[in-house]
Amino acid sequence: MSGVTDVTDADFAAEVIGAELPVLVEFTADWCPPCRQMAPVLRALAAEEGDRLKVVQLNVDQNPEITNAYKVLSMPTFMVFRDGEPVKAMVGARPKRRLLDELSDVL
Repeated sequence: MSGVTDVTDADFAAEVIGAELPVLVEFTADWCPPCRQMAPVLRALAAEEGDRLKVVQLNVDQNPEITNAYKVLSMPTFMVFRDGEPVKAMVGARPKRRLLDELSDVL
């Protein structure tokens, strides 16, 4: 996905925990239709808010360590990390306008 980086168990600390900007992480899976539905929303968000927010996705099937560490059970789960700490979590697909509204307090 353009503007949306894939992260893994191996580089999560560098890409998310160590990021200077707030980071929106989508915990996703290839078999998840609502996750696929969110792809264009996340691309648009990354393009529009890239100077204020980093957008990444983590495949839960390929990265069980991080998935389990944050107790992610449903896909898609969105977590916002600021200064290395999770500050917000949301579960389920949503339209871009609602996602932006929910992110307004962390941007």
